[in-house]
Amino acid sequence: MDCAQNLPSTRYNGSMKVAVIGAGAAGIMAALQAAPGIQAGGLVSLFEHNQTIGRKLLVTGSGRCNLTNDQLDPSLYQCADSDWIANFLDAFGVAELRDVLERLGIPTFKTDDGWYYPLSQSAHSMVEILQERLLEAGVLMRVATEVEWFGVREGQFELKLNWNERKTVERFDKLVVAAGGRAYPELGSKGSLFPAIERMGHTVQTLTPALGPIFVELGAFKMLKGQRFDAVTSVYMDGERLGSTFGNLIITEKGFNGPGVMNLSHFVGLHPGKNLELQVNFLAPFWEGMAEELADLEKARGSLRGLLLRALAPKAVDFFLEQAQIAPGTPIKSVEGEQLLRILRVATDNRFRIVGAGDFKNSQVTVGGVSVNEVDPLTFESKIVPGLYLVGESNNVAGPCGGYNLHYAFGSGILTGKHLVSSNIKE
Repeated sequence: MDCAQNLPSTRYNGSMKVAVIGAGAAGIMAALQAAPGIQAGGLVSLFEHNQTIGRKLLVTGSGRCNLTNDQLDPSLYQCADSDWIANFLDAFGVAELRDVLERLGIPTFKTDDGWYYPLSQSAHSMVEILQERLLEAGVLMRVATEVEWFGVREGQFELKLNWNERKTVERFDKLVVAAGGRAYPELGSKGSLFPAIERMGHTVQTLTPALGPIFVELGAFKMLKGQRFDAVTSVYMDGERLGSTFGNLIITEKGFNGPGVMNLSHFVGLHPGKNLELQVNFLAPFWEGMAEELADLEKARGSLRGLLLRALAPKAVDFFLEQAQIAPGTPIKSVEGEQLLRILRVATDNRFRIVGAGDFKNSQVTVGGVSVNEVDPLTFESKIVPGLYLVGESNNVAGPCGGYNLHYAFGSGILTGKHLVSSNIKE
């Protein structure tokens, strides 16, 4: 059953049986795109461990379902091969996704910052529409069914299933693995099938949680628990910057959370036991305007506290002034050079020792999985096992917050489904 050399043949025509493991964004799209093109005696079976489909979709975008982003760019993805992700994005961009969704009856709209959502702004509405389309397409939805293992036997993919306390074995001509990584295990994503993928000859890189909180030694900054900032954050290892991002963050009991640090959390998992620091620049988005006033102190008006209040909440301003040992009412024109350096150190160059990051339970995606060089970026078919398709978090690809990961998940499923149809016609 596990012999990778005993590969599926290509003799099937019209009666192709396709198994899709995982009814998340990638799996649903793969099934939807494939089913209409192979229904002449064929069948697409969508297996889902949960009782319902799309459970992880329901929590995306805080329930609004952030679909994609105008800023899609290969450089923003954690991917070992920049050309691989670039080829994917060239083939499947924002326009392509919006077109597919529109044809499915899911109109979209864009916010001022370039983030896309369904017009309903409801992930629940979107999942219900997708379920309706799956039924219309004739997809056999096998919910509450766990795929315990899969392999290849006698030219077909063999799945070991556990449903209603019954264990069975079924065979299929093509197999799409969309079972996800290990993030959000309470939603059914456990990464339990990676050993089966590895057994078939693929390289599976270590799974690490990503898009989660970062825990640091806060020191006096614990006083700002609950405060939110738009800030530039960076992760350093032994003085070398590993990555930097801009976004909203919140100070928590243990450190920081929010997009401003979540986009960097995977570095903590990738470098365990290393000397890591988190730098936070609380004034970065506002510094240009403030610098103009501080550059000419003679013409500056009001107090330094008043200047900082233009960008920060009173609690944060008073904290920064106290840490810099500057009296709250100090006029801007009276600020001395050493005082200015102190406030800049406190508000723009804070360094916090990183002591950990969120685990899979409180992280949104997974870094790690199948090496992308073993998967075609335009069809998502395995380069090692013909007829095997690896989509979504099966592969070692992860993007930042803002719809990047959902775009990749949808796109990988859609390209897979289209290729299944075209390969069925050729065969």
